[in-house]
Amino acid sequence: MRILVVADIHANRAAIEAVREPFDACLFLGDLVEYGAEPEACIDWVRTHCRQGVRGNHDHGAAQNVDLFGTVGFRYLTRATRAGTVARLSAADRQFLTALPTTAMLTLGGLRFLLVHATPRDPLEEYAPPDPEVWKQRLAGVKADFVCVGHTHQQFALPVGNTTVLNPGSVGLPRDGDPRARYAVIDDGKVELKQVEYDVAATVAALLASDYEPAAKRQLADVYRLGKYTFPNGNGNGTANGNGHTNGVYKNGVYTPAGGVVPVG
Repeated sequence: MRILVVADIHANRAAIEAVREPFDACLFLGDLVEYGAEPEACIDWVRTHCRQGVRGNHDHGAAQNVDLFGTVGFRYLTRATRAGTVARLSAADRQFLTALPTTAMLTLGGLRFLLVHATPRDPLEEYAPPDPEVWKQRLAGVKADFVCVGHTHQQFALPVGNTTVLNPGSVGLPRDGDPRARYAVIDDGKVELKQVEYDVAATVAALLASDYEPAAKRQLADVYRLGKYTFPNGNGNGTANGNGHTNGVYKNGVYTPAGGVVPVG
């Protein structure tokens, strides 16, 4: 059985439409919306193609129209794109996002899958890096062949005991310096981590035509083109204020310098 696994589409229509793998079942791991400017098409793609999906923190925030106050990095970009995202969503779209479960367990091809956006301990928010010791704690009591996660935008397949923790990476907003869309395929139990080029110019054009804040559009266009956040750590209006975000890791939008430690849990 051939299973396509996608996550973190983030309203990037051109990116998800470039994923053209044949599959018997498709699994979605959360964060359909925000950042990008075409959430409706991405929701339609998941609604049409996915056997099972789970809710991400951005899906939850947009569906509930949660107020935000971020001024830096991806927290700022979330705040700057939330209102525009909510305005684009129909009642049916918001209902679809709300109806996505926070976790899902299913069996495909004789293999047991647990789907969650972040971690089994904290389905929406916890940032867990590809560290076996970290995941041993998060998998306590979990009986599954695969635990499929998103959230960190880091692509990996990590064996932990009898379980493989699989993060397919981000389809719509890669952050590792390679702008290609990321996804994974599980073919008869074997994992393939994949990348595909997509029409970045089309995504940027849709972004620039949106009503998002000008500073957010500049920063996001940079992320799409380069596959990473390179804008200075600023206050959201384009002015520099500290270290550049050229390397390192984000924990829910907060920058940690390269070589630094990302606190977990």
